[in-house]
Amino acid sequence: MMYFEDIEIGTIRRFGHYSVSREEVIEFASKYDPQPFHLSDEAAALTHFGRLSASGWHTCAMTMAMLVENLKETKQAGLGSPGLDEIRWLKPVYPGDTLSVETEIVDKKRSSSRPEMGSFRSNIRVFNQDGVMVVTMKSIGLIRVRNA
Repeated sequence: MMYFEDIEIGTIRRFGHYSVSREEVIEFASKYDPQPFHLSDEAAALTHFGRLSASGWHTCAMTMAMLVENLKETKQAGLGSPGLDEIRWLKPVYPGDTLSVETEIVDKKRSSSRPEMGSFRSNIRVFNQDGVMVVTMKSIGLIRVRNA
C-alpha cells in the first residue's frame, strides 16, 4: 500500500490500454455530448475533425477508467480528489484509437489542518497508439499519511 510518505516527486508511470469503439463514442455522445460530429460520419466530415470523433469528456472518462484500473495494481491509501486543472484536448480521439496514460508527480504537501492526510499533484498525459499526445490535465490527489 502506498501512502503519502511513499510518493516521490518526479516519478513517472506509464500504463493503460483503452480501445476506442465507434459504438461507445456514439453511445456516450448521445447521452452526454450530442454534438453532430460525435454522432454522425456525415456531420463530422463537414468539420475540421473530418470524421466521427470522441467527445473530450468521453476521453476524460476513458482516462479515468485507466487510472482506476492502474490503482488496482498499485494500491494507494487514496482519499479521492478535489478536482482537475487545465484539461486540454490537444488532438481528436477517433474510433479505432488505443489510448494509454502517463502520470508524473510534480508536487506533494502534507495538510496542516488535517495531519492524517496529504495531497499530491500530477501531470497526466494521454496518448494514442501512435504516441501522439491527445489530452493533458493536472490532477490533485488526496492520500493518507502512514503515521499520522
